Amino acid sequence: MNLILASGSPRRRQLLTDLGLPYEIRLREVDESFPPALRRAEIAEYLARHKAEAYRADLAPTELLLTADTIVCLDEDVLNKPADAAEARQMLGRLQGRAHQVYTGVCLLPGDGRAPVVFSDETTVHFRPLSAEEIAFYVDRYQPFDKAGAYGAQDWLGLVAIDRLEGSYFNVMGLPTHRVWAAITALGQE
Repeated sequence: MNLILASGSPRRRQLLTDLGLPYEIRLREVDESFPPALRRAEIAEYLARHKAEAYRADLAPTELLLTADTIVCLDEDVLNKPADAAEARQMLGRLQGRAHQVYTGVCLLPGDGRAPVVFSDETTVHFRPLSAEEIAFYVDRYQPFDKAGAYGAQDWLGLVAIDRLEGSYFNVMGLPTHRVWAAITALGQE
């Protein structure tokens, strides 16, 4: 099957490339709102499935669509992509010195009519305490406005703030590669 990645994330692109999976990119705007009753992993899975549905009618029988959505949760709050520098600093101020959860929902939608495969992965991320200067430096220099929770595990803040992870590092980057590989392999054997 021809793999189609419906994501503008350079991190997801790199991870698929590192897996050795050839893919094509297709992009379109999809509303990322979700029902307020959903919690944590349910939100990530809902958004991944919702994104996939926007492409369903355009898939050829030989194509397999991959959509994903990553959310950051602190307690019961979902920290989405920050709208601006002030919101990014506020989010990072809340995350510093604490543990939070990162959920990535994935939907694999075969174009041949088979049911979609939807799953999520959870990683707990522990941040060391950060100074206001460190947070301001990161936001000003790296402008993490395209990242849930206002940070990327693979960039400067991840290098200095993450003191331990429970779960998959690649999940925090935006794609639980071990689960994606297993699901794609299983679909190929059906």
